[in-house]
Amino acid sequence: MPAKRVVPCLDVKDGRVVKGIQFQNLRDLGSPVELARRYDAEGADEVVFLDISAGEEGRSTQADWVRQVARELTIPFTVGGGVTGPEDFTRLLRHGADKVAVNTAAARNPTLVRMAAALVGSQCVVAAVDVKRDPECGWRVFIKGGKEATDLSALPWLQRLQELGAGEILLTSMDRDGTLEGFDLELLREAAKLKIPVIASGGAGTEAHFLEALEAGADAVLAATLFHEGTLPIGRLKRFLGERGQLMRLEAPCKR
Repeated sequence: MPAKRVVPCLDVKDGRVVKGIQFQNLRDLGSPVELARRYDAEGADEVVFLDISAGEEGRSTQADWVRQVARELTIPFTVGGGVTGPEDFTRLLRHGADKVAVNTAAARNPTLVRMAAALVGSQCVVAAVDVKRDPECGWRVFIKGGKEATDLSALPWLQRLQELGAGEILLTSMDRDGTLEGFDLELLREAAKLKIPVIASGGAGTEAHFLEALEAGADAVLAATLFHEGTLPIGRLKRFLGERGQLMRLEAPCKR
């Protein structure tokens, strides 16, 4: 059984890490390179960077900070934001990313996932899915940084992404994002029926919340605020999870 992973997420806007609540009221939390260096030292298993303004501004993820991060990190990292075509996958991987996340473009053109998987391999393709609870479809998929609702129901969409060749799902509950009230466990139990790994995102506030998400079937747990502000050191969290039966890496995997 693969070890469970603890993954800090850094939302990047204008070259700075930001964080808000339910995708609103963003505040500056520092440099992506400096935070990446810190998480590497703290024992994170991976790091996710999302250039949250790239899609809205109609541009690709800026390569400069991706290259800078690649020079600093010894652990795998994923980059997303502004990914619109297969060439973006190859470009970001060439700049040093280990995986590339796609959200809006996949919802608009699902064949992009199949093309990317064929080009760079499923292991490099992360499908990021932002959802809100909806009485009509259980959970509705949102795109453009959570600003635009789609007609997609989350669970069938997750299944389709798997069939298209996505190697991993980054699943964010927008209802829980930044609230520190815990993950959407019902959503995670449904998503855990997939055959590909699921990263749980949105709502972590305590060590127990991370444990609940892993017990609900998540393969990895992601958070931002707790880690960025130093409220919950990653080493302490991994020890807590390991002591409660979760298989954890005591040292993060070195990619180089």
